[in-house]
Amino acid sequence: MSKLGTRTFTLLQTVTSVGLSALAWAVTGVRPIWNGSQPSDRQRIYFANHASHGDFILLSACLSEKERARTHAVAAADYWGKSRLRRFIAQDMLSSVLIHRQWTDEAQNPISIMLSVLDAGHSLIVFPEGTRNMTDQPLLPFRSGLYNLSMARPDVELIPCWIENMSRVLPKGQFVPVPLLCRVVFGAPIAIAPGEERRAFLDRARQTLLALNPRPPAHDAEKWNPVFRKPSCDP
Repeated sequence: MSKLGTRTFTLLQTVTSVGLSALAWAVTGVRPIWNGSQPSDRQRIYFANHASHGDFILLSACLSEKERARTHAVAAADYWGKSRLRRFIAQDMLSSVLIHRQWTDEAQNPISIMLSVLDAGHSLIVFPEGTRNMTDQPLLPFRSGLYNLSMARPDVELIPCWIENMSRVLPKGQFVPVPLLCRVVFGAPIAIAPGEERRAFLDRARQTLLALNPRPPAHDAEKWNPVFRKPSCDP
């Protein structure tokens, strides 16, 4: 790609980022809640629940302009790479990192691709469930990617982020957002403990993320962060 083309696409990504961020704020009035961490220029891996194509847009809207510019959402190539239009939207407009969930060629190794982005000094938004959660469960089991990334780059902060309401703002199959208030809760950084096994870490990371849910299921309320518990007199 020529320098002119590079500048053109950089400008396109900037305009898209600013425009989508403004749209997210206008439609959802998104409220970032920093509960254990603070905005930072430090390189990070943000990991979040996933129920809508708009999840990463909402999370990105909560970051500073500088941080948004170097933070890339990881997306499935089998969906976003199906056509030239989808690939153009994902890569050239949204600056997403496309990975193959069913890969056979080492060049398509998702961990290698994500590590190359981190090694370039960028941050990532990952969805450890591996796919959109369309079930009644608040969160699906985590896949191994988060553990593998953290083992390979332990100096990169892992920040849990609970995205609230986006599945109702932009349900599956819909392209016109429904105005609803949303929140993104950023938790304290986590890291793999010495000697901690893969499944133990993934279960702990999952529970850490669940604990950020501002509206947990009533029967599990005692397990959640007390900052978000409702008074017992609430209906």
